[in-house]
Amino acid sequence: MNPIFVTQPYLPPLEEFIPYLEQIWESKTLTNRGPMHQRLEKELCDHLGVEHISLFANGTLALVTALQALRITGEVITTPYSFVATAHSLLWNGLTPVFADIDPVTLNLDPKKIEAAITPKTTAIVPVHCYGTPCDIDAIQTIADNYNLKVIYDAAHAFGVKRNGQSILKAGDLSILSFHATKVFNTFEGGAIISPDAKTKQRIDQLKNFGFVDEVTVVAPGINGKMSEVNAAFGLLQLQHIERAMARRAEIDAMYRTRLAGVPGLRLLEQPMPGNTSNHSYFPVLVGPDFSVTRDELYHLMKEQGIHGRRYFYPLISEFPMYRHLPSAQPGLMPVAQGISREVLCLPIYPALTDEEVHRIADTVCFAATVQHKAAA
Repeated sequence: MNPIFVTQPYLPPLEEFIPYLEQIWESKTLTNRGPMHQRLEKELCDHLGVEHISLFANGTLALVTALQALRITGEVITTPYSFVATAHSLLWNGLTPVFADIDPVTLNLDPKKIEAAITPKTTAIVPVHCYGTPCDIDAIQTIADNYNLKVIYDAAHAFGVKRNGQSILKAGDLSILSFHATKVFNTFEGGAIISPDAKTKQRIDQLKNFGFVDEVTVVAPGINGKMSEVNAAFGLLQLQHIERAMARRAEIDAMYRTRLAGVPGLRLLEQPMPGNTSNHSYFPVLVGPDFSVTRDELYHLMKEQGIHGRRYFYPLISEFPMYRHLPSAQPGLMPVAQGISREVLCLPIYPALTDEEVHRIADTVCFAATVQHKAAA
């Protein structure tokens, strides 16, 4: 049997991409806000229901630049349960991450823990819409308003996600997207910042282009974060397929939920509330103590069957060497995040996954639920 990996990039038919490349060859414009770049910004704004978007070469550069754009200093409260880029972007800006525990249901930053972590040095909050599940944006905004803090959402997982019919990307001061190859919407590599107004977008666009205003004027120590024309062209093509791709993800999500419902010791994340739209970017399951084998045993059993799930996110960011010295990273301070990290396993989900493969994966998990603990064997 062919191996099944946790994800696979969606690639439209190659012949559909050729005309875009021909236009680039004809224009001789490869970067620096060319016609493909400008078109993609406009079409993404229309598709996502936002007004201002700045494209980047990747999501990490977008995070780094967002912190620069808002002139964040001192301490920033964030989650330990995320991809390392969330916290790395703080270190690159000379900021101190302060980790707070997560909510056991949404797996997002727990607002009650945010407020307890605020000090006189705190200037911002960087929450993550984990697996595309929206944070409690109302509670977080209330805290931010009360303490005069900025909020930058890491929305790398949240392309196309809506809450009460509105794009989740409008929350906070800025939102960051990733268009990495593994994401729901990809441009090979890429990212973006969603801004609330034209003035903020202008500053971000200057920062991602070395700080240039014009040929002879530099106003900030910017970086080279620009998206190329080839990446932008691929994004334009992807937008033509994104609805079908997301619909297939929803079908796979539904199949998993039907097959895995009621398996003892296995917890599935809650489905979106009415009026909310999910992008089904991941399908995590939590392997609890009542499951017949441990999470790691299930992970290896699946690998033996050629099914490559991912323990995502494990370990916690706070457990990596560049963070574990921080006071907020000390063991025992984040019991929920630590517990979830030991239980989580993301099952494969991507548009090209066949029904037969989904059933094979679910059958493997269900079989594992009947296996006795190795220690008791």
